[in-house]
Amino acid sequence: EDFLGLVDTRNFSRSAEARYTTQPAFSRRIKSLEEWIGASLFDRTAQPIRLTPSGERFRPVAEDVLRRLYQGRDEAKQVSENLANTVRFSATHSLSLTFFPTWLRGIEARSHTFNTRLDSNQFADCVQSLLKGDCHFMLSHYHPTIDLHLPPTHFTSKVVGRDTLIPVTLPDTTGQPIDRLPGTAEDPVHYLAYSETSAIGRAVEHMLTHLDAPVYLNRVFVSHLAAVLKNMSSSGRGLAWLPESSIHEDLVTGGLVAAGDETWFIPVEIRLFRPREPLPATAEEFWELLEAEESGTW
Repeated sequence: EDFLGLVDTRNFSRSAEARYTTQPAFSRRIKSLEEWIGASLFDRTAQPIRLTPSGERFRPVAEDVLRRLYQGRDEAKQVSENLANTVRFSATHSLSLTFFPTWLRGIEARSHTFNTRLDSNQFADCVQSLLKGDCHFMLSHYHPTIDLHLPPTHFTSKVVGRDTLIPVTLPDTTGQPIDRLPGTAEDPVHYLAYSETSAIGRAVEHMLTHLDAPVYLNRVFVSHLAAVLKNMSSSGRGLAWLPESSIHEDLVTGGLVAAGDETWFIPVEIRLFRPREPLPATAEEFWELLEAEESGTW
């Protein structure tokens, strides 16, 4: 857990805080692991730190071992706690608020009510929850540029919805956007950005760094929550790329307007991820319903 936590943050101080210990104690634990392995796992000369080739090789092993350990613990707990009938989901905050309730209701309307549990987390925490076996399914926005670090040999997924990331801003008195892409060098667009832990943010940053023409942005605010960026944009703070699923009503009423044409839109998938290993019967039943719907036999 220390190793994988440091892989995510790439910062000893933040990792130590997340693991509820001091930085010196955390550094000793990482060093102890490296001594046990017999190889350096992190390049500490880089800023932020990064994995060495040995660390890259060890990473999937650590993830698999930790996931199996937690899964084994959960299976033992289920024997005594009778949790096998609860379908457990981990979803990003934005999908927990907008997509998940309607999606689940639609599935249950065509089958039956499932006993479910939903944990709403940041994207990286959702991935860790699936790796550890803390949930059966992970629901997340997905874009080909996002590296989930979920080995396809151990995990699979299916598309359960589609969304679009739209750059939006507050309109002026004439209904026109107060911020308009691509901006200018003299008057850059105030940009409300996602933190590096956000899946949506990774898709946006990839698009911005692979443009054929320059874009002029002044990053004035950062958050991992789309809902926070929406509130900031609605108050006139700047432009944010937001999922259409979360701003549909705002676009209809004119509370928010697109800050550029469709060339600035980013299509994304909504995917449900699961381990390839067999899940408890109720979770497998839920997956089979999705497969039947996908094949048209439901």
